[in-house]
This record gives sequence, C-alpha cells and structure tokens, in this order.
Amino acid sequence: MKDAQLQAKSDALLACLHGMDSVIVALSGGVDSSLVAYAAYRALGERALAVTSGSESLKREDLDLTRKLTAAWGMNHLVIETPELDNPDYARNPIDRCYYCKTTLYDGLLRVARERGIATIANGANLDDMGDHRPGMVAGKEFRVRSPLLECGFRKDDIRALSAAYGLPNADKPQAACLASRVPYGTPVTRELLARIARAEQILGEMGFSQYRVRHHGDVARLELVPQEFALAIERHAELVQAIRACGYAFVAVDLAGFRSGSLNHAIAEPRRAEGDPRKYPSAC
Repeated sequence: MKDAQLQAKSDALLACLHGMDSVIVALSGGVDSSLVAYAAYRALGERALAVTSGSESLKREDLDLTRKLTAAWGMNHLVIETPELDNPDYARNPIDRCYYCKTTLYDGLLRVARERGIATIANGANLDDMGDHRPGMVAGKEFRVRSPLLECGFRKDDIRALSAAYGLPNADKPQAACLASRVPYGTPVTRELLARIARAEQILGEMGFSQYRVRHHGDVARLELVPQEFALAIERHAELVQAIRACGYAFVAVDLAGFRSGSLNHAIAEPRRAEGDPRKYPSAC
C-alpha cells in the first residue's frame, strides 16, 4: 500500500479485529460491512464468520453478492432468516423501525454466536453514519455489537479507498439501504410491498441507471435518480413508465431534487425520549 495514511488505517483495523479473538460480521453486501468481513477474515481466518440475513428487506442481488464475495475469499458464511416482518412493531413502520429490525438481526446473530462459541458481533457502522437518524445503532449498543470502522475512525472515503486497495470488487458500489427505507414512516411494511419496490428498482438497474431509489407513496412511485441521468429517464420515459406501472403503480414521478440517501428521514423532526421509554433515538444515533 503506497499511501501511508491508508496503511495506518489498514493496520489499525486489522489490529482491532485481531483483538476480538473470534467474530461474527453482519454482512449485507454493502462496501462497509464487506470491508469489515474481509479484514476480519484476514485477521482471524477460520475464527471469523460472515452472517447475512436473507430477509425480504435485502435485495436478492445483494444476497447473491454476499455469497460470491465470501466464496472468493474462502471465508465461512452463513445465511439466516430473520423474522422482522412478523414483528408488528416493525411492520407498522414507526420512525424507529430500524431499531426493531436490528434487534431481530442481532438476536439472531447472538444465537449463532452462542451456538458456535464466538466472542464478538461486529457491524459496518462508521463515522459518516453518525449524522443521520439511525435507531438501529441503539440496538447495536444494547447487544454490545462492535463497530470496528467507527472505532478506528473510518469515513466513507477511507472505506472505499481501503476496499479498493484490498481489491474488493464492490469498492465503488453505490450506497445501499434496506428496501423498507423506501416506504414513508407510518405506511405498513409488507412482503408484497417490498417485492414490488425490489422489482421496480431492478428495472432501473437494467435500464442503466447507476444510483437510484424507488420511494413508495401509495399508487405513486417517486424515482430518485442522480441528476446527470435525468436525460436517460426522459429519453426512455415511455418504456420506463410502462415498466414501473407493471409493478403495480398508477403514476411514475421523477424527483427533481435527485437521489438523496435517507431522504424520507428529512420529513421527521428529531425524536424525543418518550415518557416511560428507556430508549432514546437521537438523529445522530
């Protein structure tokens, strides 16, 4: 590695993971968790296990990617099913939905850790995650989940740079989030709805869009695209409208504000601690 700063980041991350003795890494296929998983395998070998939730909220392409990555590395990988959609607190889609999702995930990972005698559970949280509404990080604290990238001071640019230096094929993978994040808070999340959104986003990918979201608003699909690709949407508008309507939407709209990660969070005020509720959901959680 030519960059001394990047080498120092790599050394710190590997040392952090080596100090865990054994670890489960929650692997989603995104660049953050992929870097942690790969580094864990480098640091701990057979004492590192990648675990992926194969629930309906994860795109099938990302599930397939986790399998390909771990197979290429030779890393142990386990896919589990997490029943967050069976939890009414998750399905009703409150502003702390992510808390219930991560609680279900970490509960499943904890069971695997106990069964296999693994000491630590780790995720891909990093410094750039601290500026958004992320109730899932509260669940991580409750389950004592480690965040090696956060502990070692990684930001997204560091993560992409080190992933590229390691030769990870998804180093430049666009930002991703669970499919439920496309649904406005208060709109119930169902398997059928997640499947509809997944199909609509698959269409955008097949049509050549690079970074996108299909935000669900009843019978309206609000497409978030990078502004540089608005011209592509206009050029293929008839085909695009027909394909998205076939997914079950009556109207197809392109958001002129363009792609914004977590855009549905902009509509909520900073949550306050509820009386009698032991949890707190700060916007920087």
